[in-house]
Amino acid sequence: MATPSPIPPPPRPGRRQRIGAWWAGRHALPPLPFWLLSRAAAVVAVCAALYVLNGLLIGWVAAYEVLLGIQSPAKADPQWCAWVLSVVGWLVIPAFVGGTAGYVISAQIQAHHARELDAVLAELHDLAAPEHPPPAGPGDGL
Repeated sequence: MATPSPIPPPPRPGRRQRIGAWWAGRHALPPLPFWLLSRAAAVVAVCAALYVLNGLLIGWVAAYEVLLGIQSPAKADPQWCAWVLSVVGWLVIPAFVGGTAGYVISAQIQAHHARELDAVLAELHDLAAPEHPPPAGPGDGL
């Protein structure tokens, strides 16, 4: 009797399928990493692209100084891109960092406030007034 030929394994998914599966799997992440991958990546990409554009047009040192507010964008040439970079450096980046830090801090606070106040107070009351007094020790006058 002839032995059946073994079934070959399925082909390995292509790069496009693997990237698509990874992108679809981001929903399983906790809220902060999900937000960083989905929404914050766009903000970071726009800020980085604007910095690179300014670095190519006005020079890297000047773009850095305009971004940090060391140099006025009015001194740069061309000014149109330097003004946009200056606004990003003064408004967008601090708001982004502050919003991210606020989210992380509020998530930590909510994680520590998971217990109800009444349950915590009842536990403290039980610890402060036990039903049975502690056993008498050597110095208790017995």
